[in-house]
This record gives sequence, C-alpha cells and structure tokens, in this order.
Amino acid sequence: MNLTNLKPRPGAKHRVKRLGCGESSGHGKTSGKGHKGQKARSGGSIRLGFEGGQMPLIRRVPKRGFNNAQFKIRFGAVNVRDLSRFDAGTEIDEPLLRASGLVRGTIDALKILGVGEVTKSFTIIADSVSASAREKIEKAGGTITLKSLKAVTGKL
Repeated sequence: MNLTNLKPRPGAKHRVKRLGCGESSGHGKTSGKGHKGQKARSGGSIRLGFEGGQMPLIRRVPKRGFNNAQFKIRFGAVNVRDLSRFDAGTEIDEPLLRASGLVRGTIDALKILGVGEVTKSFTIIADSVSASAREKIEKAGGTITLKSLKAVTGKL
C-alpha cells in the first residue's frame, strides 16, 4: 500500500452539478433557476421579511410591552445543603464554588439559598443570602460577608 493507492470511501465524493452545460445535462437553459423573474437574476435575493412592497407583517402588527432584559442580574444559586462537602472553617466564595462545580456559566452575582441543613461552620462571601440560609448558617456558627451588588454588577 502506498499513496498512489489511496482513494476516498465510496459515496464520499459527489459529482459537481454542471449548470448551463446543454439540455442533456439536466441543468441546461435556465440552470435550475426557473423562468425569468427577480430570483432568476444575478444578485436577485430579497431581504428577510420583504413582502413585495406590501406593508410587512412586522410593521403591520402593533408593538406592545417592555423588555428590561439587559438590566437583569443573573444569580448563581447555591443551596446550603451543597456546602456540606467543604470542611468546617472553610472560606467559601465564588472561585471555590466554581472549582467544585457548584457554580457554572456566566453569572453576575452569587446567592446562597436555604434548602437543606448545615452542620458545619463556614465563612461565606457572597453577594446575596436568603433569610432562611442566613438563619441556618449563623445557627451552625458560621459567618456571612456580603459584597455590594452594585460594585459587582454595576446594575443596581
């Protein structure tokens, strides 16, 4: 076996569609473009939503509502039950939670939620903490340090 014997797998290569090469080619005369009209011309494509000069649907339908999505704060939520995997006395912050896989993706702020129980004391640095989570963490002897959401997100 050498380089001269190498060939692509059967069916991997396709014949090039030869447009305008006579009637017997199957793609002669109009070259698969149909008869005349805008779409048969060179550069003859119409923009998305164009309806031939008729007022387009997007302009006929009234606009309603309000979208404030660009100011939304995306919280990375972590429940207190998930903190039990860390040793007592650990300082828990976003980089540690990311390294352990509890927080993924793009977030603006970190929030601790109160689902589950806490048996160990932690030092938690977060942007927001729910009332039930705060109660459980402080009851277990932990401390919470809140960062300013405005400083973190620039949105509030």
